[in-house]
Amino acid sequence: MVAAAVAAAEQVVAALREECATPAARLDGVAAAMAGEMAAGLAEEGGSKIKMIVSYVDNLPNGTEEGLFYALDLGGTNFRVLRVQLAGKEKRVVKRESREVSIPPHLMSGNSSELFGFIASALAKFVADEGHNAVFNDRQRELGFTFSFPVRQTSIASGTLIKWTKAFSIDDAVGEDVVAELQMAMEKQGLDMRVSALINDTVGTLAAGSYYDEDIVVGVILGTGSNAAYLEKANAIPKLEGELPKSGNMVINTEWGNFSSSCLPITEYDEALDKESLNPGEQASFSRRLHTPHMSKIFEKLISGMYLGEIVRRVLLKISLQSSIFGNLDQTKLKTRFILRTPDISVMHHDGTPDLRIVAEKLADNLKITDTSLETRKMVVEICDIVTRRSARLAAAGIVGILRKIGRGVPGDKRKSVIAIDGGLYEHYTEFRQCLETTLTELLGEEASKSVAVKLANDGSGLGAALIAAAHSQYLN
Repeated sequence: MVAAAVAAAEQVVAALREECATPAARLDGVAAAMAGEMAAGLAEEGGSKIKMIVSYVDNLPNGTEEGLFYALDLGGTNFRVLRVQLAGKEKRVVKRESREVSIPPHLMSGNSSELFGFIASALAKFVADEGHNAVFNDRQRELGFTFSFPVRQTSIASGTLIKWTKAFSIDDAVGEDVVAELQMAMEKQGLDMRVSALINDTVGTLAAGSYYDEDIVVGVILGTGSNAAYLEKANAIPKLEGELPKSGNMVINTEWGNFSSSCLPITEYDEALDKESLNPGEQASFSRRLHTPHMSKIFEKLISGMYLGEIVRRVLLKISLQSSIFGNLDQTKLKTRFILRTPDISVMHHDGTPDLRIVAEKLADNLKITDTSLETRKMVVEICDIVTRRSARLAAAGIVGILRKIGRGVPGDKRKSVIAIDGGLYEHYTEFRQCLETTLTELLGEEASKSVAVKLANDGSGLGAALIAAAHSQYLN
C-alpha cells in the first residue's frame, strides 16, 4: 500500500517536472517572442499582447540632481508621502523622510474630490513639518506621483484613469486626469506644489537604479506582481507622436505580465488557477486582433510571488487526491485557495535541517498535513523547487528578450548593461535569485554575460518618483 501511494505521488511530481521544463532552447524562444511582442507594441497602440506604454520619461536621474523634492505613492489602502533632499554627485540623498497614511474605507468608494482632498490634506500636513532646512526662494515645490492603477498617459504629468483595481470604486474619477484632480485638491489646501511626473512603480525602479548607476538600462519588479520598464531609443517607437525628445531616449513601461507565447510551459494547475481568477481572459478583450490564448496575465501568473505558493498548493492537492501519502487527511485547508503563500514555500525550499523539520512544521501549520515521512517532505521541497525554477528561468528569459530588443548583452557589445530589480521575490527568496542570475549567464553566454549585471534597487515607487520629479524639474536649465 505504501509503495503504491509513493508511486502515485511520484507520478504527479514527474509530470509536473516535465511540464515545467525550461531547457535553454525553449527559453531562447521565450526571449525571441518577448522581443517580437515589444516591437509590435511599439509600432502601434494595441498591436501586441503587451501594451508597451510610453511613459514620457525621457531623462533618467543621474546623480547630479539637487534640491528638495516630494513623492506621493498611491497604490492600495495606504499611501506614502516622501520628502527627499538631494545634494548632487558627492553626497547624493542627504535626507529622506516618509509618512504612511491609511485611507478610510468610505473614501475608497466615495467621490473623487473627497479622496484627493484627503490625500492633499495629508500632504499639506507633511509639508508643514518641513522645517527651515529647505529654502525654496519663491520656487514651487515639485512632486513625483506614483499611481499604481491603469492610466492612459498623455504626457509626463498627465494621465486619465482607465479603471480602478484593489477595492477602489470611485466612478466619477474614471476617464479623468488624475494629476489634474490632485493638483486641484492641493490648491484647495493652499499648497503651492506642482506634479512634475506621473509614473508607475516599475518606471520608478528604473529611475532609482539609474540614480546610483548610469549603466542601468532595465528596471524589473519581481514581487507580488511583476513588470519591466526599460530605456528605448525614441526613434525606435513608431507610435510616438510629435517631436522626438532632445535626449533621444524614452522609458517604456512594457506591462509584460500580459505576455503570452506558445513557448511558455503551461500546466493544468496554471490553467485551473486562471479559470478561477477574478478576470480570466481579460487580456483577450484588450484587442480583438491579438489572438491571445484565453489566459489573462499569463506571464505574471507563471513568475510572480502572488501565485507560486498557490501553484504548489494545487499540486499537493492533486497528490492527496491520487495517493494516500499524506495519510488520513482532512482536505479543508488544502482546498483553500491562496492558503499557501510564496514566503511559506521559500521557507520550505530553504530548509537546511537534516530531517526537514521546518517543512514538517509548515505543512502541519498551514495545511494540517501531519506525520509526514522524510521522503514525503523531500518531495514537497522538490515541488517548491520545480515551480520556483520555472518562475526564475522565465523571468530571466524575459529580461534577455528586452536586452536583445535594444542590442545589449549580445556578442560584440562591450557596453555595461545593468538590470535594477525590486520586489520581495527577488530580494528575499535566495533560490529564486540565484536561479535567475545563473539563467541569465546561461542564455547570454559566458562572454556576453560579463558585461551584464543585476542589482537590487529598493523603493522605486517612493524614491524613484522623487528622483524623476528632480530629473524633470521645471527649474532645470
